[in-house]
Amino acid sequence: MAHILIADDDTELCQLLDEYLTQEGFTVTSAHSGASAADLVLAGEHDLMILDVMLPGLNGFDVLRKVRSQSQVPILMLTAKGEEVDRIVGLELGADDYLAKPCSPRELVARIRTIIRRANLAPPASTNGQVLTIGDVELAPATRDVIRNGDRIQLTAAEFDVLALLLGHAGELVTREQLCERCLGRKPVPFDRSIDMHVSNIRRKLGPAPDGGDRIKTLRGTGYQYVAINGH
Repeated sequence: MAHILIADDDTELCQLLDEYLTQEGFTVTSAHSGASAADLVLAGEHDLMILDVMLPGLNGFDVLRKVRSQSQVPILMLTAKGEEVDRIVGLELGADDYLAKPCSPRELVARIRTIIRRANLAPPASTNGQVLTIGDVELAPATRDVIRNGDRIQLTAAEFDVLALLLGHAGELVTREQLCERCLGRKPVPFDRSIDMHVSNIRRKLGPAPDGGDRIKTLRGTGYQYVAINGH
């Protein structure tokens, strides 16, 4: 049974979500300040955190920065409806996905189940469980480890699955639609930049290719291509 932490200062909303998620088989804990949310999730007893942007003390972005400096626990951000900048910032800081408030409880549960399933140690379907090696990057699906030139790279669950799909199709176009459906478990919607931000984070964490070039090419308006190296 997955344990969910809801970080939101709206106590009435927390109670409603607690009741709904409990009926769906989850164990739920609520935190109403940023500091308490960060402390609770870093204790390592939760499988996912639902994180509101507007929190007293540490805001949602501060909490996300603090957590991501120590943990890759899945995080679903809640943002005000229409605040695209909040969604982009949250994804840049390492959120796995986001939902706009007010949100459908059914949609929330679907996102939670997808993120938790993705975060488990089952290898992504795109890899067939095999270790992928392209140039100086090695991706091990069984342990969800990514090694670059001997150094372990910390990726969120979403970033790992995006990289796995790109590596598994190195030298080929992978469309945004394919990445969204296979890595986020949902169809893309207009103006959704989730995949773009995950790819941007991967680029930043991996750095340039050994020759100084791009590891991942953007095919404008279409998708992405991981650059094949040495015939791989």
